[in-house]
Amino acid sequence: MKTKSYKKLFSLALIMVFIVSMLSPMVSKKAIAADVISVSDAISNNTGSDKTVEGYIVGAVKGGSGTSISFQLSAPFSQDTNLAIADSPAETNKAKILPVQLPAGAVRDGLNLKAHPENLGKKVQITGDLMAYFSVPGHKNAKSFSFTGDTPSEPQAEPVTASPDSGLVKSGTKVALSTATENAAVYYTLDGTNPTSSSSRYSEPLTINEDATVKAIAIKDGLKNSEISSFKYTVALTGLRIHDIQGASHQSPFANKSVADVEGVVTHVVDANNFYMQDTTPDLDENTSEGILIYKKNHGLKNGDLVKTTGQVKEWVLDGYPDKLKTDLPVTEINAENGGSVTVTESGHALPATVVLGDKGRHIPTQIIDNDNFGLFDPKEDGIDFYESLEGMRVEVDNPKIVAPQNYGELVVVTNNKGNTPFNTSGAINISKADYNPERIFVDINDSSFIAKSGDYFKGNITGVMSYSFSNYKVLTNKDQLPTFVEGKTKPETTKLRGKHKKLTIASFNVENFSANKDGKDGTSDEKAERIADSIVHNLNAPDIVGLIEMQDGDGPVNDGKTDAKDSADRLINEIKAKGGPSYEYTDIAPIDGKDGGIPGGNIRVAFIYNPDRVSLAPGTKGTATQAVEYKNGKLSLNPGRIDPANPAFENSRKPLAAQFLFNGEKVTVIANHFNSKGGDQPMFGKNQPPVLSSEVQRLQIAGIVNNFVKSIKADDPKANVVLLGDFNDFEFTPALEEVKGNELSDMIQEVPYPERYSYSYQGNAQVLDHILVSNNLKKDTNVDIVHINSQFMEQHGRASDHDPVVVQVKLKEDCGLHNFKKAD
Repeated sequence: MKTKSYKKLFSLALIMVFIVSMLSPMVSKKAIAADVISVSDAISNNTGSDKTVEGYIVGAVKGGSGTSISFQLSAPFSQDTNLAIADSPAETNKAKILPVQLPAGAVRDGLNLKAHPENLGKKVQITGDLMAYFSVPGHKNAKSFSFTGDTPSEPQAEPVTASPDSGLVKSGTKVALSTATENAAVYYTLDGTNPTSSSSRYSEPLTINEDATVKAIAIKDGLKNSEISSFKYTVALTGLRIHDIQGASHQSPFANKSVADVEGVVTHVVDANNFYMQDTTPDLDENTSEGILIYKKNHGLKNGDLVKTTGQVKEWVLDGYPDKLKTDLPVTEINAENGGSVTVTESGHALPATVVLGDKGRHIPTQIIDNDNFGLFDPKEDGIDFYESLEGMRVEVDNPKIVAPQNYGELVVVTNNKGNTPFNTSGAINISKADYNPERIFVDINDSSFIAKSGDYFKGNITGVMSYSFSNYKVLTNKDQLPTFVEGKTKPETTKLRGKHKKLTIASFNVENFSANKDGKDGTSDEKAERIADSIVHNLNAPDIVGLIEMQDGDGPVNDGKTDAKDSADRLINEIKAKGGPSYEYTDIAPIDGKDGGIPGGNIRVAFIYNPDRVSLAPGTKGTATQAVEYKNGKLSLNPGRIDPANPAFENSRKPLAAQFLFNGEKVTVIANHFNSKGGDQPMFGKNQPPVLSSEVQRLQIAGIVNNFVKSIKADDPKANVVLLGDFNDFEFTPALEEVKGNELSDMIQEVPYPERYSYSYQGNAQVLDHILVSNNLKKDTNVDIVHINSQFMEQHGRASDHDPVVVQVKLKEDCGLHNFKKAD
């Protein structure tokens, strides 16, 4: 009923509009020829030039073509390039509606329903060509129009046209004005005002030397004055080279200006609409790039084409994450659309020489990314300025060494470059508090199937063009242009630490969204489950206690409200037994559905498996998701129990899980952690320097809560044995780890030799996110090992997770004292 009522009201409205239009003064664009045909005639005999069709404006084409064409018959209208007319103002049968193309100019300006919804329902005569439009009988190339009623239209002078039309022009361009009305005088203005017979009379072409808007009118006795025509000209700067446009800065000094005849040779075709070109006559300033990105649809160019480009200089953010406009640096480009052009002057031109990166060419900064908030453009000191000074240029990477597994079709490499961070034991490079390795070079080979790990390398040089996307500068090249690939010697490790009669082994292992669900990209395949189990048994020597990070509920990413992880735990335990491991037992506390972050439906949590032949869970009552555990009289009030789960600091993050175990009659409290992720932190090579690390605020709050819980244990029992493990999502030198450590704990990771100190790889930086901390009374009798089996490898190499596990071997006794640390058993 509602639809029918609406259609009736719409029909009445159209009729009323029609009646009003008949009674109102007529609006005319041109005196229309007498030979006028109806819409039905135009549809049935859809051929012929300069045909005038009369009909009512009933809407506009909404989409589709042929039999699937659809029309929008009511406001608001979203497009201005076409109309739909019919013999009846209330017509809805699309077989009786004629689509009309509105060419840019006076016809579109006067008729389109987006700007003039009041035209809906008006009767109009339009002169143009009858031919197919949207694959149905249509009307195209409209030259003139007139609204009509019961009285003849008032004769009117033809509008003024200009040659060249609006757009980009060079300084000194001559613009000729004319009208099709014979003997009509043309008057114009250049100051933005509307012309009249008192304005300047046109007598010769106008010379355009600066940005200008020409408004013109045609006047002839006996005719109504023509409509005012407007032509906007933007004068493009000439004589500029690419290095002038790039400038010694992250922003072009000519941003948003138009430039003409900028010369360069095509060096890299990105796609059908984008290519890089480089100047053939560079300057001597290393701070100014000689390359630039060009945007031109369907350019059809190839490497070696020498071109001249006219267009508007833009600072454009290329591919990136959803928040890229807030975080990423733009790339300088010339947009050659909208009046711009690219003209080939020569083909097969020699490509410019490459800039060699590193010791054989230009030295790459090795420590500083930015230290002056973009205040000084200093490519010799700041890595972010160094790569900007090469933006769009051909570069060469000499005998690159791969420092991270291939990811998203990209390789991260380093070249011989004095001052580089030394390679770690996997052939990767570690971060440190003052060095995030600006010498890393991203190479986009556009091949996600390429197999490479840390420690592999190339014999020969990689050549490409320096670009930027997804928060990093990148060298664009193609897989088929890579030199000889050599597989390195990096192999998965096996720890030497084992559980012994008086020595307990505890591991921390992020198992990357493990579940019983085998399906989809977020499920856990049989191969992955087997690898995780095998690594626990053989690479970690079946630790007595394993803190599991990112255990999902039984059906994994299925978002059905279930949170129990028994099926996931059973799967892992059975896989471990199948690999020859012990019959572990499992304990966790299931979170409230959707409250702990991670993949929706997965309900990740921290948990424990433990070998009941070696350790036992101390007697106690298991807590719930909302109960807070305490430590009193030498034991946990809940075992296991969650630490302060209602605290707002844990919003959308995992709650730490405390469990007390017994080993050889000694008690040890183990706390599993998975602090909030670094999601939301700004990139190191981003537009904001220094980057804002917003996620750190929550981690500091969580760290304080966990440390306070440790304090409460020590206040109750100064000799208590306490171990913290997990994915802390921060580094050994950051405030969050200092906060959780306090004066009560020692981070065993800091005792790992620097070349071995890494458990994760992010954008080519090896780093530690996974930690095991022990109460100070245990430090002397604790050995530690990071077992490098995952982070520097791809799945094709046997990778089971994105994190390396950490293992400690602890000798428990009543009073361990404080002595020197020992690395190995």
